[in-house]
Amino acid sequence: MQQTSSLPAIAPRSTALFLDFDGTLADLAPQPEAVRVADDLVPLLRLLSSQVDGALAIVSGRRLSDLDHFLRPLELPSAAEHGAQRRRADGQLVSMAPPDLQQAIRAAGALVMQHPRLRVEIKNAAVALHYRHAPELQSLCLQVMAKAVAASSDVELLRGKYVFEIKPAGVSKGTAIATFMRDAPFAGRVPLFAGDDMTDEAGFAAVQLLGGAGIKVGDGETLANYRCASPAALRHWLQEACLHHASIAETTRPATKKSSQEMPS
Repeated sequence: MQQTSSLPAIAPRSTALFLDFDGTLADLAPQPEAVRVADDLVPLLRLLSSQVDGALAIVSGRRLSDLDHFLRPLELPSAAEHGAQRRRADGQLVSMAPPDLQQAIRAAGALVMQHPRLRVEIKNAAVALHYRHAPELQSLCLQVMAKAVAASSDVELLRGKYVFEIKPAGVSKGTAIATFMRDAPFAGRVPLFAGDDMTDEAGFAAVQLLGGAGIKVGDGETLANYRCASPAALRHWLQEACLHHASIAETTRPATKKSSQEMPS
């Protein structure tokens, strides 16, 4: 696996760029709503999206409304809740019918009543049980969530960093990326996907099948082709790409013609 200094080039006309949010573009926080976005992130993503002709999408487990809140006023193409909801490049929203999550919500909620350091996050098509502040309860959380999954035929359990999430079966960041790659402006390009968690491994596998590459942010075993040390290092890579593209555009821009008064006799 290659390191940060040799991350792949982003080619404006041939790269399709897919980026996770938490732990990738932004540092992880004790609570999901406490994430702080770097001041330069939104201008950076706006410029980079323009440079790649719109072939940049956010691929996250977050709700779409959360992503839009953190990245406002941007409304980028996005796969939210691991692809259960997707905003296409043309702005069209595509949402799958949510599964019945009531049993999972009740089970997770009852556990939180017993252990207040746990947290339940209810999304549109998924429910997540966070145990970051009670890591010793990992086995108990897994037991409760696995039991809830076993009682339903249309959901599956997803493991992440200090979280167990019940989501629609067959939906993943990999399927979301593959769907994006069938549509303009992503189609025909080489996909790059950056993520930090176990939930991103399906995305790494998908881009590799499509001839692209994955970038793992942080530690841990991974299928990704490249390694990046931190969200700050990834943002630096994106900034360097923007500066490189801008310098090329400047040097290839046609010189402004002088007026007849300025032309030498």
